[in-house]
Amino acid sequence: MAGPLEGLRVLDIATIIAAPFAATLLADYGAEVLKVEMPGTGDGVRSFPPFKNGKPLWWKAANRNKKFATLDLRTGEGLALFKQLLPRFDVLIENFRPGTLDRWGLSKEVLWSIQPRLVILRATAFGQDGPYRERPGFARIFEAMGGLTYITGESDGEPTHPGYPIGDSIGGLFGAVGVLAALWKRARDPDAPGEEIDLSLTEATFRLLDVLAIEHDQLGTVRSRIGNSNGYSAPAAVFRTSDDHWVTLAGSTNALFAANCRAIERPDLITDPRFASNDRRVAHASELNSIFARWCAAHPLDEVLARFNAAQGTLAPIYAIDQIAGDPQVKAREVITRVPDRDFGTVAMTNVVPRFTNDPAQMRHAAGDVGQDNDEVFRDWLGLSDQEVERLTERKVI
Repeated sequence: MAGPLEGLRVLDIATIIAAPFAATLLADYGAEVLKVEMPGTGDGVRSFPPFKNGKPLWWKAANRNKKFATLDLRTGEGLALFKQLLPRFDVLIENFRPGTLDRWGLSKEVLWSIQPRLVILRATAFGQDGPYRERPGFARIFEAMGGLTYITGESDGEPTHPGYPIGDSIGGLFGAVGVLAALWKRARDPDAPGEEIDLSLTEATFRLLDVLAIEHDQLGTVRSRIGNSNGYSAPAAVFRTSDDHWVTLAGSTNALFAANCRAIERPDLITDPRFASNDRRVAHASELNSIFARWCAAHPLDEVLARFNAAQGTLAPIYAIDQIAGDPQVKAREVITRVPDRDFGTVAMTNVVPRFTNDPAQMRHAAGDVGQDNDEVFRDWLGLSDQEVERLTERKVI
């Protein structure tokens, strides 16, 4: 183990992406995370494409740095084993519908009677109370009802989801932050009681869209789609180069606007009264975007990037994954790193974010097979005999 969370123990009984991602972030930072899955099938993400030789690649990245055991909490024997495991852990992460663990005999009162300092992260679509508390949810639900999808897309087109279930990732980030906030209280006060964290994944998406609520409250505005334009800065759009690549441009300050104008050899724009301030530039965004679009369309990508870099402008290429992998900055910082994997030797994954200077975290391994650490968990940790482990396996308790 290495990283600032070395010594922290996390029990992850959640499924799919959002809540397990919170546990993965904690594992990245050095926590020991045990992921418990249903015997046989395991987590549903194991069935998500893409596959190589029948092995799920998404799974390997989404649950990296964890240990893996199986246990059916719905059985009496499984429940008893879970209660034996719980005192070893500081954090429990779950994403069952509200009240599910209570029905299984694992209310927060029972959990805290076993481990009084336990931090419990409960991740659901809409939270532990309210009229929608029983509704299921996935990333597209969070993005849609959290306001993100409505403001994404072309102004005359349909609302657009991102090309990746970012609503899950957003929720996982808030989950990890919530756990760390609760742990800080315990670090200050060793006798502090346990904490229950109620994470609504839809609210997590909405929380990122800071301006929507106050804008609607004070101005009556219902923000809608504006494509690749920018409602608070101009010029700002996506432009195609002469060799059929794409770049994006931004920059709201006068200094950055001037730099961008020098990059396209249009210093006259800097002193044009129509563009003298950011709010005026936004009012004339269409004119500015057209000027920059025409210039980019007349020049190849390498020249566009060189001009803007020389002028210290704020333009960037729009990368696909092969371009990310080949970028000098990505290579220099090892943003993509190789980690050990049981099936393929090593595999490429995104590195730990953020970096810790004095206590660096590290990638340890890709996610593994269903129940691959059962022997360690049930024989070494709980002291079960070989015969007992074999019997529980046959009964599909583990």
